[in-house]
Amino acid sequence: MPLTVAGRFTAYGPSHWAALGLFAVGCAGLVLVGRAQRAEAAPGAEFGGQARGFGRAYALAIVYVMVGTQVHSLLPGQWRIGGSLPLQLCDVAWPAAVGALWTLGRRWFALTYYWGLTLSVQGLLTPALNGADYPGIDYLGFFGMHLMIVWSAVYLTWGLGMRPDWGAYRFAVAVTVAWAVATFLFNLGAGTNYGYLNDKPGTGSVLDVMGPWPWYVLVEAAVILLGWALITWPWTRAGRPPEAARHRL
Repeated sequence: MPLTVAGRFTAYGPSHWAALGLFAVGCAGLVLVGRAQRAEAAPGAEFGGQARGFGRAYALAIVYVMVGTQVHSLLPGQWRIGGSLPLQLCDVAWPAAVGALWTLGRRWFALTYYWGLTLSVQGLLTPALNGADYPGIDYLGFFGMHLMIVWSAVYLTWGLGMRPDWGAYRFAVAVTVAWAVATFLFNLGAGTNYGYLNDKPGTGSVLDVMGPWPWYVLVEAAVILLGWALITWPWTRAGRPPEAARHRL
């Protein structure tokens, strides 16, 4: 008999606020860790051994958590075609975060930066979680995934000092469009709604203010393009330090 029985998750209930508090504390801690590792790097080197070792340990931690929750969703009794397949954008964002942390590569970083600091943050603020509250596997899997993605982007950007540029912007847009087209076509054939590309989520979200389908998809795309441009521009404007130029695609 479990010590606690998880009820249904409620947005902005105690467990949601706890996750947001953990999010803030984790961001601050990872920025400090990353800056200490940046200071340890040899002169002229992009990254030191501490950053590479920590990044790979963090990447393995993400894999450990996400493989476990993904396997759980595929078990008999849990499987459903509309929710168990890894086709949500966050399902491809966490492997990108793993790649960025493991390799410190610029293309992986680009995906982690744009997906993590916008779409995954939206998931934390307006969670489309229609499942068990803490300590249920639904809660732990949802917030574990989103927190680790966003923390990866924060650590790499404000900790280690990696920077996006317009090449990174174009690359992230191209990959996101490819994912959206493939997922939309799968939804049409399978009658699913991955990525909420074919219908809005049943829980409240920012999509509710963007009109009916298909207009909300077009509005969302325009907002994403503009938002990503706005979080690219500060790193590319004239007068940025030479460090920014070291991290171009």
